[in-house]
This record gives sequence, structure tokens and C-alpha cells, in this order.
Amino acid sequence: MELKELKQRNTEHDKQLVIAYEQFNKMLTALQKEDITQEIVIFINTKVEAINSMKNSDKELKKELKKAQSCILNKVEKELKLVPKHHYRSTWLALGMAAFGIPLGLIFGVSLGNMGFLGIGLPIGMVIGMSVGTAMDKKALEEGRQLDLELK
Repeated sequence: MELKELKQRNTEHDKQLVIAYEQFNKMLTALQKEDITQEIVIFINTKVEAINSMKNSDKELKKELKKAQSCILNKVEKELKLVPKHHYRSTWLALGMAAFGIPLGLIFGVSLGNMGFLGIGLPIGMVIGMSVGTAMDKKALEEGRQLDLELK
């Protein structure tokens, strides 16, 4: 079964909507290249049909495009373990700042007697998180689990 295509609309007047449309189409193209199950094809086609049948404003259409794209990518990641480029890097960037950066900053602040040093831990945690995420992205690429899609 083939993936359905997104219906073309007149979107030249809204630059962000054009970007959202292009990104959604790139996601569909990247997913067509992969070996996906029938269940996921039906799920994606349902989302595409819902977007194609929308008659609402551009703002609501853009919101629905992003919501559908996120939902599709979450399902594909959960069931097929396929992720877009730099997925783990962006995920681990935030985790590194929260899990490593804040405790390290707290340690610096307490040990130096000045809580102003709390902010030093955040960039350290960010670098740790980005390096862990980059390593996971590289592993996903080697295993063939990375989609030819970069989210912006």
C-alpha cells in the first residue's frame, strides 16, 4: 500500500506554512523509502487525509501539520525504531542540561561559596548531553535506523 500525498494548497503568502508543508512532504518521502508496516501506512494515510480535508485557516493548518508530523514520527520511532537526523542530539541536549548541568552547577556553587556559579554547570551539561546524543545518532545511522530527514 502506498502512502498518500499531501494535497497542494496556495500557501505562498505564509512563509512558515510553506516550510511546514515542505517538511511534512520530506517526511513522507523519507518514509516511503523505508520498509514500513501496513499498520503504520494506514496510520499515516489517516493523518494525511485529515490534513487534506481541512478547510480551516492557515494558522490552524500549520498547527495541525506540526501535530500530525510529531505524532507520525513518534509512532515510527516507537514501533520501527526509525528516527530523523540529529534526533538523539537534540533530545540529549536538554537532558544533559537538566541531569548533569544543574547538579554540576550546584556543586560548583556550594564548593566555591557563591551560588552565582550555578550557571557554569549548564554549558558543561549541554556538552555532555550533545556528545551522548551524537554518539547515539551515529549508532542509529550505522544500524540503518535513521531517516533521511532533518527536522527544523
